[in-house]
Amino acid sequence: MHKIASRLTVPQLCTTGETLSRVGVAQLRRQSGASCQQSAFRYGSTDRPEMPPCDFKPVEYKDISKQRMMEIRKQFCHPMTMKVTYYKKPVFIHQGHMQWLWDVDGRRYLDMFAGVATVSVGHCHPKVTAAAEEQLRRLWHTTNIYVYPTLHEYCEKLASRFPDPLKVVYLTNSGSESNDLAILMARLHTGNSDIITLRGSYHGGSPQTMGLTSNTAYKYPITNGFGCTNTMCPDVFRGPWGGSRCRDSPVQAARDCGCAQGQCMANDQYIGQLKETFATSVSSQIAGFFAEPIQGVGGAVQYPKNYLKEAYKLVRERGGLCIADEVQTGFGRTGSHFWGFQGHDVIPDMVTMAKGIANGFPMGAVVTTPEIAASFTKGFHFNTFGGNPMACAIGSSVLDTIEEDGTQQISHDVGTHLLTGLAKLRDKYEIVGDVRGKGLQIGVEMVKEKASKEPLPPADMSEIFEDTKDMGVLIGKGGLYGQTFRIKPPMCITREDTDFFLDVFDRSLQNYVARR
Repeated sequence: MHKIASRLTVPQLCTTGETLSRVGVAQLRRQSGASCQQSAFRYGSTDRPEMPPCDFKPVEYKDISKQRMMEIRKQFCHPMTMKVTYYKKPVFIHQGHMQWLWDVDGRRYLDMFAGVATVSVGHCHPKVTAAAEEQLRRLWHTTNIYVYPTLHEYCEKLASRFPDPLKVVYLTNSGSESNDLAILMARLHTGNSDIITLRGSYHGGSPQTMGLTSNTAYKYPITNGFGCTNTMCPDVFRGPWGGSRCRDSPVQAARDCGCAQGQCMANDQYIGQLKETFATSVSSQIAGFFAEPIQGVGGAVQYPKNYLKEAYKLVRERGGLCIADEVQTGFGRTGSHFWGFQGHDVIPDMVTMAKGIANGFPMGAVVTTPEIAASFTKGFHFNTFGGNPMACAIGSSVLDTIEEDGTQQISHDVGTHLLTGLAKLRDKYEIVGDVRGKGLQIGVEMVKEKASKEPLPPADMSEIFEDTKDMGVLIGKGGLYGQTFRIKPPMCITREDTDFFLDVFDRSLQNYVARR
């Protein structure tokens, strides 16, 4: 890991956005002649780990003030935008480049959350930006009532990434819309109504997908999601069963596993809970079963290795379709495979996706079989922006860039390195209950103490969260109780970057413990 850098009491802030040591300032002056000035901004109350260098220089911010932005946010934006402001002291983002973000004051941040696991290949990636600019000059918008090349080129390219028989693509604008559509298609194809999802899941915020979503924070006191039933999440850390050999992860749950070789008692118990749901909560024939290969908003929760394979079998025996929600796990993020479901050795009947599909441009998709797609033609469905030329051009460039830049391999190699480093922090701190994940889909679950697993309270989580931000790193939060830090950076991140994050996170945990 990086050594803790010697810092000025009041750090030097260069016009490029770097907070630098005396040596760094002098070096920058020699190299570029840039003028630096004193700033009252500090990355936390103590010296901070040294941030890796970055050659990119953001454009100086000259637009409306932070104060005016907050006034507009309060007066004209929906009040929900105030509720979702992540920090006590908000981050005012101005520009991004690859794994880096700059705020309006020129301060640089390592983005370890990727706009909620959405920036797949990097902020403003040059290749993707060039593809967007080229398409922007040619054709912004038309709809799929016309035949235009970008739509068809992209659908063929996306379909080539799937095993048979998943070869039919329907393009949408978001993950919620994709999951809405998958519900409709499952019910049309099977003639059944009941849908089952896992507790702790998040599949969207539309009226229909709120039924799929099983997390109180995203629920409203109104009826929604008719016909949706939740079953126990096979969480091998917080759930009643699980041990040290359950997960497909470089880091296992730190509790004993007494299972014989080749057997998983925890998996048998969680499958038993699914069977009980079949016996008590739904009809004998169901429409479908939704599951994320690794839960995202739920806190990077992983299941026993064979859970999805056995669950799919039980669902299909009852006439249901199996839907993999790859909104967060898709496009190589899990490292070992391009799609998260492949790590479970299953082939779903439908796959939904969004977020990383277009590196942050609004886009989603449902991929399914010809037979299921044919059932959808019983009525008429039209999407004005689904398959928009801009979206298709950007999505196509993202697929090319993932291959050309080797981002899936980066996810595997850098993600494994990061998970290993986080596991050391779990062993070091009583408040770090669990580290889990695969590739660059990672969760760190915080507890009051390991024995009880009682979630670390929201105020305490915020202390660590704010301190990490003040030292130059942006991460996310999730879990049923908001007790899990979510780490899902752009897939262009380097080992050096993750070492910096590990130092920052370690220092934030030290600061928290020292205040107690």
